Amino acid sequence: MTDTAIEATSLSKHYGRRRRALHDCSFRLPVGRVCAVVGPNGAGKSTLLTLAAGLERPTSGTLTVLGTGPAAARARVAYVAQDKPLHPRLTIADTLRFGAELNPGSWDMATAERVVDAGGLDPTARIRTLSGGQRTRVALALALGKRAELLLLDEPMADLDPLARHQLMGTLMAEAAAHGTTVVMSSHIIGELADACDYLLLVSEGSIRLGGGIDDLVGAHRLVTGRGPAERLHPHTVVESRATGRGLTAMIRPEGPVADDWDVEEPSLEELLLSHLRSPDAPPLLTPGTTATTSAVTA
Repeated sequence: MTDTAIEATSLSKHYGRRRRALHDCSFRLPVGRVCAVVGPNGAGKSTLLTLAAGLERPTSGTLTVLGTGPAAARARVAYVAQDKPLHPRLTIADTLRFGAELNPGSWDMATAERVVDAGGLDPTARIRTLSGGQRTRVALALALGKRAELLLLDEPMADLDPLARHQLMGTLMAEAAAHGTTVVMSSHIIGELADACDYLLLVSEGSIRLGGGIDDLVGAHRLVTGRGPAERLHPHTVVESRATGRGLTAMIRPEGPVADDWDVEEPSLEELLLSHLRSPDAPPLLTPGTTATTSAVTA
């Protein structure tokens, strides 16, 4: 048993000489958390999940998954890629039976069938006839049916309408809570992530910009509004500052009390993320417990 789901130390993945998908990433994700991996397109989110799934090897650095190498942990991990690769000629029922044959010691057919039935899908329908959202539901049924310790989901809800997304997210969260499953989910839907996730990794330009519990990260920042130049906010760490109709608005990490003539409020998660994305040179922040602390392996 381990208390760490994923740990990376100086993890890098390069494609050729010029493209750096990930560079010098170090972080630790405790088990039992529901982690949002956010960032702009091309930031390295999918690469991070692919490495954790053991489908690629890092260029340098180390990575552990559930206390061992990603390849060795594969039987304990379920991974859903963005394109939801399913065999087009199989029926839904055949697909679930295939999942049972591949996972004979852990397969939960009742859960898989329940996820499919909740979408009103015909078990005899072939995968090639399904819409994108219906394929997503079948792919998530396979992932949940595997009864894995770690779920890696790459943009899992992108093909779903808002109602189906809400329902399936609820199913996913309920299953994870019932079984203590660690979930790592990349997405651009910040509002839904704030409701569903309790942990965050912000990836930008191949590096980890923010990492830790969402409440801890939000609580470490303040949104301040007032008069005067940004220099008045020293010695606080200024993530971003911009002129507004009310004077100056800034996202800061306070280093002690903020002067009384500033209006101070706690930012929303969306405000926090946008500030860091607009300011890639701002100092990164990994909260206590998120910093990589142990040696890792790449096998």
